[in-house]
Amino acid sequence: MRMRRKKHGAERIAACSELLIENGADVTAAFPDKEKPLCLEIGCGKGGFACGMAAAHPEINLIALERVADVACLALEKAKACAEERPDNLRFMIADARTLLELFPEHSIDRIYLNFSDPWPKKGYAKRRLTYADFLKTYRKILVPGGALIQKTDNENLFDFSLEQFAAEGLRVEYMTRDLHNSEYAEGNVMTEYEQNFSSQGMPIYSAKVIFE
Repeated sequence: MRMRRKKHGAERIAACSELLIENGADVTAAFPDKEKPLCLEIGCGKGGFACGMAAAHPEINLIALERVADVACLALEKAKACAEERPDNLRFMIADARTLLELFPEHSIDRIYLNFSDPWPKKGYAKRRLTYADFLKTYRKILVPGGALIQKTDNENLFDFSLEQFAAEGLRVEYMTRDLHNSEYAEGNVMTEYEQNFSSQGMPIYSAKVIFE
């Protein structure tokens, strides 16, 4: 379902400009403390995970990337509203994941989060999935050696596809679970809006962490 266009969206985004990194800007200079590990969430949605993660982990800097400006608008406003509840360690970018190599220097990201990405289930759409081999090759270029990718999804078919792609690219799976919330990896898990909804319905959450060595 396509989100209804936000009224005064451009003005609302501009009102949160202090949290927004413009395309082409130096992402490494966007934070007051530039020495912290830099993490990236691809497809941040309405910003629940990004805000929660930044608050729970003051030791990191986090960039939340969202392709759809109207969705990013909501995430920016949520982050601005809770700014006093976390350190100044969260920024946003409005951009497509296909442009990551234009946005980030090589080996500049310590960790990538893929939370409930579009599974693109239709035949012939596999190349659009964010765990497709071409995307994994891109992640390898922007991640530091030994950097990690953490995936969460409610879609078992996407999860199985992802595991196949991880293996094909020679990535080491540090952990994987088909029921995150009832696993040993649930402690410290920051949930997204989707995740809260799915888990309330008793749906299992699939998760994996892979290392780019």
